[in-house]
Amino acid sequence: MAQGAQSRRGGNDWLREALPKLVLSPSLAMVLIFVYGFIIFTFYLSFTDSRILPSFDLVGWENYSKLFRIRAWDTAITNLLIFGSLYIVICCALGLALAILLDQKIRAEGFIRTVYLYPMALSFIVTGTAWKWFLDPGIGLQAVIRSWGWESFTFDWIKDGDMAIYTIVIAAVWQTSGFVMAMFLAGLRGIDNEVLKAAQIDGASNIALYRRIVIPQLRPAFMSAFVVLAHMAIKSYDLVIALTGGGPGTSTEVPATFMYSYTFTRNQMGIGAASATIMLMAIAAIMVPYIYSELREKS
Repeated sequence: MAQGAQSRRGGNDWLREALPKLVLSPSLAMVLIFVYGFIIFTFYLSFTDSRILPSFDLVGWENYSKLFRIRAWDTAITNLLIFGSLYIVICCALGLALAILLDQKIRAEGFIRTVYLYPMALSFIVTGTAWKWFLDPGIGLQAVIRSWGWESFTFDWIKDGDMAIYTIVIAAVWQTSGFVMAMFLAGLRGIDNEVLKAAQIDGASNIALYRRIVIPQLRPAFMSAFVVLAHMAIKSYDLVIALTGGGPGTSTEVPATFMYSYTFTRNQMGIGAASATIMLMAIAAIMVPYIYSELREKS
């Protein structure tokens, strides 16, 4: 009897340990195949002469050589640098300012925080479509202001090839700055008040207090915000397509829209795979050092 009870208990323990693995194994297998498997396959295609369909004839670095001779790719990289730098800087500055404001324990803090966080719940497709209507000179802000009597008012950036990239910055900042605000607010609430009180007793001004104590202690929040915003900027596709469609012309072309265009519209899958690989390497260049530093600090 004792041996039977012990064997049943051993069987139950084995099942209890194995059940989570059995439940997670299908999901793990799908991730390995449909995420990492297709990443490896895309990397392989970038070295082939694939066009409308995958090909297995290797051509070496030819697709990468062609890619950097394409003017549209140069435009996409330039636009990404403009969009990414402005997006990150403005989101961090605005998010920090809002976080400092809310940290003053103002009235209706919960309502204001919800209002600023709400855009993050929307998809970039919804954001792009809404801002496209708002910025359209025929039906949006310009038309409304002129209907109020200001006939000379002009705001046609979305139709201007030189200014259209900045409309994407505006829409992206509107959607993401609330999320950055929440990250900074969490960091501010984690700072020891005793340190701040001691600095105030020593005569530190509010500006010196934030410059020398508060902001340096927000370094982890700044790093997290930079990583999140940078990888969102690099893989931005749906916002650009919904807002400008990559136009006028190629004035708002970014690497993600370039990759889609060459892979599925121009039937140059090898070049599209090469551009996707470079985007992946750019994201990895941001994520890997960050993950390494986090793991190193925890160890």
